[in-house]
Amino acid sequence: MNFWDIFIESLSTLTLNKTRTALAILGIVIGIASVIALISLGEGTSSAIQSQIEALGSNLLSISPSSSGQGAVRGGFGGGTTLTVADATAIANSSQVTTISMVSPEVSKRAQVVTGGNNTNTSVTGVTSSYITVHKISIASGRFISDYDEASMAKVAVIGPQVVSDLFGTNDPLGQSIRINNQSLIIIGVTVSKGGTGFLNQDDSIYVPLSTAQKQLFGQSYLNTISVEAKSVDVMTQAQNEIGYLLLAQHKISDPSKADFSILSQQDILSTASSTTGTFTALLSGVAAISLIVGGIGIMNIMLVTVTERTREIGLRKALGARKKTITTQFLTESVILTFSGGLIGVILGIATSYLISSLTSTPFAVSIRSIGLAFIVSSAIGILFGWYPAQRASSLQPIEALRYE
Repeated sequence: MNFWDIFIESLSTLTLNKTRTALAILGIVIGIASVIALISLGEGTSSAIQSQIEALGSNLLSISPSSSGQGAVRGGFGGGTTLTVADATAIANSSQVTTISMVSPEVSKRAQVVTGGNNTNTSVTGVTSSYITVHKISIASGRFISDYDEASMAKVAVIGPQVVSDLFGTNDPLGQSIRINNQSLIIIGVTVSKGGTGFLNQDDSIYVPLSTAQKQLFGQSYLNTISVEAKSVDVMTQAQNEIGYLLLAQHKISDPSKADFSILSQQDILSTASSTTGTFTALLSGVAAISLIVGGIGIMNIMLVTVTERTREIGLRKALGARKKTITTQFLTESVILTFSGGLIGVILGIATSYLISSLTSTPFAVSIRSIGLAFIVSSAIGILFGWYPAQRASSLQPIEALRYE
């Protein structure tokens, strides 16, 4: 028999018991679909995070407080209280720092915001007028926080589109009041949508004057972040060093390893985010891959049952001169057909699931050609690996004993 004859006969055999065949490939279908969907979700999430970080600007430095550090300008990231407005002023005015164009001191916390019968929990950020330039914010209506608002500790707020939707629906929010920590603020502006999800959703934010946030809303004198816009991407490293040495002097720290702050560039943040999402995606894919092994074991069990049921047929074929290689090839072909078919169905199901998840979570739809190719390779390999033993067992049966089998 040539291979085409073996292939046709294998298909005929598998279609004799459609229910058993369907159950045999179910594990492969679920495994392949899960792997593709999870890899797609991971890549889509990573792409969304990268887009949101890059939207802030390629020449942005973020200075955060921390309790300890490593190196002249990089401390261990943390939630310390070591940065102040005086630090931001020193960076902006120092003759030592020649590579920056603008500084934005910031205080940020999540808070419950109430208006009328509606409320939402969102990010409230205390900012100065420089924030809009440093973070590339655009105003859809009204205006942003001004120097006068900051100096007079004005009770005003600029809100994102998501906050508008949550609190006011389709109504115009300008001139309306909201309450944060029992303080009433008047809405003076609405930002242009930038997109995002979860804690990275820049549309789900409220901006208030820095002095108002520190002294009236949160009661804190320290800053959560100082954002600095470098003059260009080319001077990012020099800017990090200049700011680092200035802050060491400002905080009277002689040993750079004990720096109580950290300075991260957009590339640092991007690399960290990519590494985190990559690890998470690999972990989820590893868990999903377990179902592939389970599916492979299921196929092996089905093939072993098939060998037992067809013992007399195998004996008869061997008595008529069928070679061991032919018997092995047929059962191996049946196993590969099962897994390859399961792989094909799993790819289609995985792509459909990925699209559904991306639609529901508003993340980019990203299906990796690499993951699809890997799915076919893995499914075929599973067919060969788990079909080999039943195929060998079938081909090793003695014709006389096989014919006697009841």
